[in-house]
Amino acid sequence: MDLRKLKTLIDLVSESNISELEITEAEGKVRIVKAATAAPVIMPVAAPTAAPAAPVTLTAPTPAAAAPAPAEFQGHVIQSPMVGTFYRAPSPGAKPFVEVGQAVKEGEPVCIIEAMKILNEIEADRAGVIKEILVENGQAVEYGQPLFVLE
Repeated sequence: MDLRKLKTLIDLVSESNISELEITEAEGKVRIVKAATAAPVIMPVAAPTAAPAAPVTLTAPTPAAAAPAPAEFQGHVIQSPMVGTFYRAPSPGAKPFVEVGQAVKEGEPVCIIEAMKILNEIEADRAGVIKEILVENGQAVEYGQPLFVLE
């Protein structure tokens, strides 16, 4: 990628509300991530040739390393199907989808996970009673992380 083009992209990310930008071209792939209060950081995602010097970054952990084994919990565990931000209610100040002790049906929404500015409703994968809520509202969650325990 042309250095002038790269500088232009960095300037655009710096001046906008975008926190992350990934571009794929024939020459390779570039990912620009804006730090909270610093200048954007360029992270090479993949090199077009076999250049061993380019660092490889993993974007998501493997499911086995993401969360404790569900065997630690008594009951059925509803796990996060994605990486994102966990929300108990459909909007700030609204009533949470579920509370401890509440019965849920299979397919009923139990929370929202926001990923890349998209709100994804997470549904119960089976019927039961909410025994435990394992995540705080607004907390970041990983793929495979336990969210709820059902009886």
